[in-house]
Amino acid sequence: MLIFTNENNPAVLKLLISANFAQKPVKIIQNDFSGEVETAVNEWLEWEFTVLAPNLAHVIGAGSKNEKVKSSLTGAFKKLNEALRSRPYLTQDKLNASDIVVWSILYPLSQDDALSKEYLAENSNVVTTKAYQALSYGAMYLAPITPIVENGIRQSPQHQPEVVTNEELEAAKKAWLLEPDQIPKLKNQQKVVLPKPNEKNILITSALPYVNNVPHLGNIIGCVLSADVFARFARICNYNTLFIGGTDEYGTATETKALEENMSCQAICDKYYAIHKDIYEWFNISFDHFGRSSTPQQTELCQDLFLQLNDNGFMFTEPVEQLYCENCQRYLADRFVEGGCPHPECIYPDARGDQCDGCGKLVNAIELKNPRCKICRNTPKLKISSQFFIDLPKLEPLLLHWMKKSAPGWSNNAQVIGKSWLREGLKPRCITRDLKWGVTVPLKDFKDKVFYVWFDAPIGYMSISKAYTQEWEKWWRPAPECSITLYQFMAKDNVPFHAVMFPACLLGTNRGYTTVSHIMATEYLNYEDGKFSKSRGVGVFGNDARETGIPSDVWRFYLLYVRPESQDSSFSWSDLATKNNSELLNNLGNFINRALVFAKNNFNKTVPEMKLNKDDFTLLALCTRELKGYVSSLEKSKLRDGIRHILSISRHGNQYMQANQPWVLLKGSPEEKIRAGTVIGVCCNIACLLATLLHPYMPETSETLKKQLNSTNTALTPENIRIIQLLPAGHKLGEPAALFAKLELSRVEELKKMFAGRNGDTTNACDKPVQPKKATATKVNNQKNTVNANNTVENNENNVCNKNPGEIAKLEEAISKQGTVVRELKASGVGKTEWQPELSRLLELKTKLANLLGTPIVDGKKGKKKK
Repeated sequence: MLIFTNENNPAVLKLLISANFAQKPVKIIQNDFSGEVETAVNEWLEWEFTVLAPNLAHVIGAGSKNEKVKSSLTGAFKKLNEALRSRPYLTQDKLNASDIVVWSILYPLSQDDALSKEYLAENSNVVTTKAYQALSYGAMYLAPITPIVENGIRQSPQHQPEVVTNEELEAAKKAWLLEPDQIPKLKNQQKVVLPKPNEKNILITSALPYVNNVPHLGNIIGCVLSADVFARFARICNYNTLFIGGTDEYGTATETKALEENMSCQAICDKYYAIHKDIYEWFNISFDHFGRSSTPQQTELCQDLFLQLNDNGFMFTEPVEQLYCENCQRYLADRFVEGGCPHPECIYPDARGDQCDGCGKLVNAIELKNPRCKICRNTPKLKISSQFFIDLPKLEPLLLHWMKKSAPGWSNNAQVIGKSWLREGLKPRCITRDLKWGVTVPLKDFKDKVFYVWFDAPIGYMSISKAYTQEWEKWWRPAPECSITLYQFMAKDNVPFHAVMFPACLLGTNRGYTTVSHIMATEYLNYEDGKFSKSRGVGVFGNDARETGIPSDVWRFYLLYVRPESQDSSFSWSDLATKNNSELLNNLGNFINRALVFAKNNFNKTVPEMKLNKDDFTLLALCTRELKGYVSSLEKSKLRDGIRHILSISRHGNQYMQANQPWVLLKGSPEEKIRAGTVIGVCCNIACLLATLLHPYMPETSETLKKQLNSTNTALTPENIRIIQLLPAGHKLGEPAALFAKLELSRVEELKKMFAGRNGDTTNACDKPVQPKKATATKVNNQKNTVNANNTVENNENNVCNKNPGEIAKLEEAISKQGTVVRELKASGVGKTEWQPELSRLLELKTKLANLLGTPIVDGKKGKKKK
């Protein structure tokens, strides 16, 4: 059997295990994937893990009668069909790791006669002939690993140990025999963390979420949870670590929410800050300080940075045409205006004044087609207002030089986004707005203006640091003897502000501010087959998670297991249950509990005498490999790979225990009894290692396990990775107990229905977002007429929904699916001729829906319904 792979590819593990169980020889051929080929292979491996595998598990578990499940898998096959349209393999003209992994995961589907006929047969209209041929070709490779069947019973071949080198064995022996005082101890956390000379000083930020809503699971994994795992890892490596977070509280998003809830902006911020803080505490996010941007420190630093840039010649003023609503008597900032996208290749009708969700591009509000005020829906007029601009073209040379040094440490998507901005050439960006809620411009003639959120919000990292300690400048303007490494975690939509805008501002001051070294951006996490929607009750939001009864550690584990590192991924209830029951309960929990219960029942809760032989040191060498992979992955913020290495260690432990069978040895000769004790002692030590490795991912589980082991906190030493004897013979253990509980399918189905939206429909058009309170109409002219008009619109929409709920739901679902098709085609980089027909189809569906709702779209533009 041939395995084609690139260096350090964790996906090869499943093939090696399969080959070992099948007792088949394996030849590994290492391909030197480089450039675009390496990226393509990695993308397919990511897609298989995050999209294809969960959908496949869902299909086989739910059966082919579930239309949504069928749609999910059909969509996955369409992606394969498209990739195989012009070539025999996924990424090259020859077989490589991506083909093997994808066809391997499809193999179980081919063994189900009903599903195979529906999805995989040549006449199924789901897979093309090319894809079918490729699957058949893959099956030829997979045939040798089919389980052996004797007398109608499937037989599992005996585990064959992996080969380790003599050097690995010797290193494992040397590490095991180290004296206890050579075990690294974890440093005590300082009350106020400040950088230290000659130490590794790590500053970590997570993107400041808007304070105007409750964060959902995608928000949580996109910034705060990812940052927390890295911060916890840095601390167990004894790095001097400061983790800062908070809420972004200024700007139009807050003003909009205040209008909706008929509250003051400050009251809205206070309310949702408390909600965010409570959610992150339940998820065990270990901020050193969780602050907020509506503080005196924010005003001081924001104004100071502006004045310094202005003095250095990087600011200028210019008259700007802005949309002004005469009905509301106010300038309309970006979030208060909507209209058709101005970009010619996109005719999305509901673009915001700052960005189009249809094509993802930034827009200027005055360029919107048929603009409308978000508050009263009236058409605004253009009006002149003088605004400040930051002269990014002047800063471009500085930024380009800086990015060449910094970008290699960024995630791939951050590099692509940041470099594309520079490649297209920077333009001056307006940094002020005619609003009331924000940091005011500190100049006499501009007191009625505030700073725009993109300029204001990133400064929040510094102001929150200042609220944490008066010595904040030691982190943000460090002394030469204190080197600071800044890691910033975010979703990809925040990359331009952290890769271009904020660094340009810091560089323009010429004050020696700390700039980011590592931008770690995720893609998006979707919910089942669609998107999270608070207004429709679709998806799990932060304050819902605890109500499910599922521990926060399990939520953390699964979100990190499906973390969208290189492409979008999806939360799936079925997959959550599968991963909990197979990986946590049957793999990790099973190994640890077996070892500790055996020690309790047979060795009086004491680590027995150990006399290690080659098999034991082989286990330690294999686990050391995984430990090295774990450290390497987390150092690069490849958080999903870190979980895989943890689970691989527990799998090695399970196989080791099963192969040695200490319960049988205990009944034998004195030598066999010592052998049984050795096996259990080694397993207890591996469990102690796992307690440390689990800490970044599952902190409560880690602490529980340490109590069961009666162990102290130990540190990792990334510069010298080895497995030391943490629990010597005679060490007294604590009381063992199960670490994880099974998630029953019945409970999973209940939760799935609970968060599927009202009436179980995730796309019910009648579940409209909350409208602004009518009391706010006192701020506009013609109050009575405006309120009556709003009531008429709402009544008409409700009547339409009551008459056509089924048809509307079907259209909403079709629009969601077609939108995904369009986004994927655009993201793939294909030409306009490829995605334009699909976009036209999307607009046709939206037109039908708009007609049903009473707001028809004519020539791609939203208009009023004719009477």
